[in-house]
Amino acid sequence: MITRRSLLVGMGAIVLASGAWTVGAYRASMAGAEARLARRSSVIDTHAGALEYAVAGHGPPLMMIHGTGGGFDQGLLFAHALREGGFRIVAPSRFGYLRSGFPDDASPAHQADVLVELLDTLGIQRLPVVGGSAGALSAAEFALRHPDRCSRLVLLVPAANLAGRDPVEFTIAQKMAVDLVLGSDLAFWSLSTLAPRQMIRTLLATDPALLSQVDPEERRRAELILKSLMPIGRRVDGLRNDAFWAGTPSPTAYEAIEVPTRILSCEDDLFGTADTARRLAERIPEAALTIWPEGGHIWLGHDTDVAREIAAFVETRG
Repeated sequence: MITRRSLLVGMGAIVLASGAWTVGAYRASMAGAEARLARRSSVIDTHAGALEYAVAGHGPPLMMIHGTGGGFDQGLLFAHALREGGFRIVAPSRFGYLRSGFPDDASPAHQADVLVELLDTLGIQRLPVVGGSAGALSAAEFALRHPDRCSRLVLLVPAANLAGRDPVEFTIAQKMAVDLVLGSDLAFWSLSTLAPRQMIRTLLATDPALLSQVDPEERRRAELILKSLMPIGRRVDGLRNDAFWAGTPSPTAYEAIEVPTRILSCEDDLFGTADTARRLAERIPEAALTIWPEGGHIWLGHDTDVAREIAAFVETRG
């Protein structure tokens, strides 16, 4: 007969083993995240401090500006299909992300000015610029402030406050939960491991039910986008900065943008970028607009469509 003592000892052993597995799995995940970032990017000195970037692919250059929670790695992931389609991708890490600095003025306008220094370093005179999510703020400022360096502008699921209210308003409980997750690599890893579908809904603003409606490659892309947020601790300044600028009424003079512009979004984006996209299309002269009925904030199921639309747009003459 199993004694009470032996049962307790057995349960204790299971708890210890589970704890040891968790610690080991967490450490392995962190090591994998660091290895994924290592030796894939470069850093230049600018008037605003360090600016990290990566260049990948061959062909005409195109700059992909990442969204909230990203870095150069997310930019490369967003532009994977474009790279495969024959573009040379320039992917910077914005202020507060990974190895890029975080100056006192971390506004999208200042970020746009610093990106000119990156183009000068790379010897690129002019190129198309794509901004995803909160990266659309810097992309729009780049086109507005430096039209001689921007041949085409694409705003992809653009996050901006154009209606006088924060498009991503959390309850107090939700905000506390998000702050906890974004402030701890361990908390973020734990929730991403135990409740990935909920994290896709909350952080990637995409209905996880779509995962069962898309092909395996697109499901893998969603998993990679979530996984690429690790290590979250090296992105906190950028995350908080994005939350401020995306939630603050946008000061950008969109109506003064003269660069040919295309805007892409999905109707069911839980961050409400479809409404933002429509408002931008009304403000930016002659901007073209495409909104898919489903796909969420990471345009799930439409990565090939997005790449095709961008490629056709930036290759158009005139």
